[in-house]
Amino acid sequence: MLKSLVSAFQMYSRIPMPRIEWNEKNRRYSLCFFPLIGAVIGGLAVLWQLFSEELGFGGFMYAAVIMLINILVTGGIHLDGFCDTCDARASWGDKARKLEILKDSHIGAFAAIKLGVYLIVCTAALSELYSIEGAVIVGLGYVLSRALSGLTAVTFRAAKKEGTLQSFTLPAHKKITVSVLAVTAAFSCAAMMFVSFRTGAAVIISVILTVMYYRYVAYKEFGGITGDLAGWFLQMCELIIALTAAVVSRLTEVV
Repeated sequence: MLKSLVSAFQMYSRIPMPRIEWNEKNRRYSLCFFPLIGAVIGGLAVLWQLFSEELGFGGFMYAAVIMLINILVTGGIHLDGFCDTCDARASWGDKARKLEILKDSHIGAFAAIKLGVYLIVCTAALSELYSIEGAVIVGLGYVLSRALSGLTAVTFRAAKKEGTLQSFTLPAHKKITVSVLAVTAAFSCAAMMFVSFRTGAAVIISVILTVMYYRYVAYKEFGGITGDLAGWFLQMCELIIALTAAVVSRLTEVV
């Protein structure tokens, strides 16, 4: 279990971890611990909210640093998948061509444009959640997005028989992994609704629609999911959660 935890943090974060052997046995339960990385980011986001409010920083500074924390903790691994997927989808090629583009390490014009738009919109949404309540919901969102990403990784059809994603899904104990991630996702949703019932309910509906869209895009355009698509989904999920929370919070204030 501990080696699976270390494997998850070694792969999906830049948090220093003890060196362990990279084998299937040590990755059997790794996806179960994937949401813990989101918990670390969420915890840092809450601490930053308290600190920035104490120092009198504005909403933009608060949101920009949260984005920075996210990238520093993950090393941008999921944003890399987001960019690769954006380039592949923008090619309008067939499934084989799109899968080939996913392997290209270079960033194309469409990915650069969409990455810029993503960072701007996500930062803007986070700036509207400059409160302890907003920070907690955002933090729970980082846990939820990873729970759903891991859950879909082991339940959705894979586009390839090899790759980074398969190195975690193939050796995974699927029954335990699905159970742990499903409970984690349910707990995150329940916690959001406890903090703010309206916001939590709206976020749940939004992420369900996002998962459905993810499956549709992955199956129709790529023949299944890959590691890059999983990263794209995770980033889209985080954006949708932040946007939904920001809009509902404003509407609640107006009402």
